[in-house]
Amino acid sequence: MAIKFQYNKTSLQQQQKALKMRERALPTVKSKESALRMEVKRIRSEVESLEEELEKSLKSYDSLIALWSEFDPTLVSVTNVNMEVRKIAGTPVPVLKDVEFEVRPFSLMTNPTWFMEGTRLIRDMATLGIRAEVGRLELEILDHARRKTTQKVNLFEKVQIPGYQEAIRKIKRYLEDEESLSKASQKIMRENLEKKASKRQVL
Repeated sequence: MAIKFQYNKTSLQQQQKALKMRERALPTVKSKESALRMEVKRIRSEVESLEEELEKSLKSYDSLIALWSEFDPTLVSVTNVNMEVRKIAGTPVPVLKDVEFEVRPFSLMTNPTWFMEGTRLIRDMATLGIRAEVGRLELEILDHARRKTTQKVNLFEKVQIPGYQEAIRKIKRYLEDEESLSKASQKIMRENLEKKASKRQVL
């Protein structure tokens, strides 16, 4: 991105102001990027652990597949997923508060006694799955924010700050050269006037 500027004092002040603003903002943007990177790492590890836990739970019930075929899956249903929003390094992310279930009444006289335990297991597994899903969503949002913040850090460090510094150098050099030329031409004019004045005095 080329920095647009003009060779005058007003433009010099504008470039200096823009440079100062970016140099002041850079540490804040860097700390935000660092906080987001750490949070992304933490949540990724959390999500992986939840997915492993869910996988283990599913595998542990494989041996009971014959029993599960007797179970009525419509007994348990999710009625509500309560969420809240919290900010991580200025980025709003969803957080799971709790999951509400409805367990339809069933008779323990006509159904196996393990149905009670079965409803609890299904609630636990569903909660685990929802927590993992919300975690993936949180991870996606934070990772996107981290990438954007990293781009901003790179833009400031590698493009804008060096660009403004270069523009300031060029304007200063131009103004110094212009001042030197102006002084030199004033000196020549003064010398010419002095010569003319001294010639008049001789005459």
